[in-house]
Amino acid sequence: MNFRARRVTLPAITPLCLQKRVIKVYSEDNTSRAVEVPSDITARDICQLFILKNHCVDDHSWTLFEQIPHLSIERTIEDHESVMEVQSGWGMDSHCCLYFRKNYAKYEFFKKPLDFFPEHMVSISSETNGIMNHSQLIQTFLSSSSCPEIHGFLHAKEHGRKSWKKFYFVLRRSGLYFSNKGTSKEPRHLQFIAEFSDSDVYTLLSAKKVYGAPTDYGFCVKASKSSSARDLKLLCADDEQTRTCWVTAMRLFKYGMQLYQNFIQPYQKQKSSPMRSISENSLVAIDFSGHKTRVIENPSEALSVAVEEGLSWRRKSCHRLSSHGSPSASQSSMSSIAIHMAQPWFHSKLSREEAQKLITQQGLVDGVFLVRDSQSNPRTFVLSLCHTQKIKHFQIVPKRI
Repeated sequence: MNFRARRVTLPAITPLCLQKRVIKVYSEDNTSRAVEVPSDITARDICQLFILKNHCVDDHSWTLFEQIPHLSIERTIEDHESVMEVQSGWGMDSHCCLYFRKNYAKYEFFKKPLDFFPEHMVSISSETNGIMNHSQLIQTFLSSSSCPEIHGFLHAKEHGRKSWKKFYFVLRRSGLYFSNKGTSKEPRHLQFIAEFSDSDVYTLLSAKKVYGAPTDYGFCVKASKSSSARDLKLLCADDEQTRTCWVTAMRLFKYGMQLYQNFIQPYQKQKSSPMRSISENSLVAIDFSGHKTRVIENPSEALSVAVEEGLSWRRKSCHRLSSHGSPSASQSSMSSIAIHMAQPWFHSKLSREEAQKLITQQGLVDGVFLVRDSQSNPRTFVLSLCHTQKIKHFQIVPKRI
């Protein structure tokens, strides 16, 4: 028998890291943008991409959020997480989405740990001799040899019931527990609730309205591959500081040192001045203000020009914004109106509730603020700001000269 050799051409196999996917990302104003990205892209990569595309100033606070509307929950996607892995846990009809917005509180606990972990909620193992200060507190969470513990009362929704009940909870490296006998921490009294190797912690967007919670400071633990409300471990705190403490501790127990690496990575890049990406190298800052154009080589000057250009675009929208009711629209020139309306912190006709929601979304860090028109007095403004994780409102009365 005669056999003839034949050449067979096999299709080229594209490495997983080079495969492209299209994802849709929403901004704060609910406008969306679809982009083609590599399948191994991380949350930080997405943020850097949208900072470039949207001409944002990179102050290390931009964050990618996962929002699950049918459950009314959302969470911060950690900078190192694979976006495709996050999306792989979404159901076909869940309508989950990604949001790109600021979160000033994302790593604030590394800077001010005692603000996030009240002394009465934290216990440290005997190996540390009970010492807890600014320098040691975070280290106890990052070190696998130490055994920090978060404890306190939380409201929990019992499975299959509409009612919420208050229990004493204990959070350890091994998981979350509640005591079935007062505040006892004896092993026989602690009931296991959840562990975090394959689960994530989310905040409830409408705790009272959707889940009938006693307060709006709700959060939950959800298994990564689950999309059913029945599988949520629903919890509720009495105030924002308590909720923030539990959620932050859960993030630290789940990711540990990886969170600290995420925190310091941008600052390490600034010091080492690494090679910029091809897309960044293709961007050139040019000054068109004079008779001749010139390339701006000074990075600081380029940044200030970019900010000024952004403000100029806001000034061009003054005619549209002034129609929403500036207090002096009928008495002042357009140039004087633009003084405040062109600023990124001015939000015109924003209600008290909307202002609180916006500041909360940006992260409850001291100094986060906005200015809005007063709804009760049309000739005044209101300064809404965050202080000690609480949002306060102060009326501003313009002085007539």
